[in-house]
Amino acid sequence: MLSEALQNFLWNAKQPWFKVAYKMYWTQLADMINLDNLKILDFGSGFGTTSNYLAKNNEVIAIEPNADMIKERERENNYTQINGTIEKLKEFGNNYFDVITCHNVLEFSMTYGTEPSEIVKEFSRVLRSGGILSVIKHNKTGRVIRTAVFENNIDEALLLLEGGESSNTFGKINYYDSEDLAKWGGNIKTEKILGVQTIYGLQQNNDIKYEPDWVDKMFDLEMKLCDLEPYKNIAFLHHVLLRKN
Repeated sequence: MLSEALQNFLWNAKQPWFKVAYKMYWTQLADMINLDNLKILDFGSGFGTTSNYLAKNNEVIAIEPNADMIKERERENNYTQINGTIEKLKEFGNNYFDVITCHNVLEFSMTYGTEPSEIVKEFSRVLRSGGILSVIKHNKTGRVIRTAVFENNIDEALLLLEGGESSNTFGKINYYDSEDLAKWGGNIKTEKILGVQTIYGLQQNNDIKYEPDWVDKMFDLEMKLCDLEPYKNIAFLHHVLLRKN
């Protein structure tokens, strides 16, 4: 049975605001590479939303450490689901995947005793030359703004500014810089850093998010802002897209 925290996360994952986020992840990735007939790894696949979507037209392998989340995963399309962490990743040969997605995962890798740098190094090994690594990560600047505005928690926002910790359903958030990913990988380079959840995460009135055209209109707005300064600098999440040399 899912814990209460995971039940809440699963409920949120089915709400309009998550639909905007996932649609942005997939659209931004598709702007980098044609998502058709590829070998894709979804590392830290959670409830399988991205794995299931990408499996429509691709061969997808998903790795997820939480067995309870796997039981509740999306299964509309066929993909291979593996329970495990970095030890399963190490079983794949060099240059195996065309695309790797790792969304909101690396901040929590220490929960399973693994440094994020170790995981990214393995990503670089199993990714083919010219392949794409898609990483969604927390942006601390955006977190401070969301904490102060949406959560109305000024004290915690001040603590974050002073180097304090924050956490969510999956534990303590270990922030890292987007530039660290290329350093850890060695032979991968950053091509784009895009914003996700710049505006809609600040709207406290959730009722309007259930209006029929809200998802499409907010998606259009967020996509216009995602690569514009200063908007992407204050986004709650950053989408880092890297290519292997």
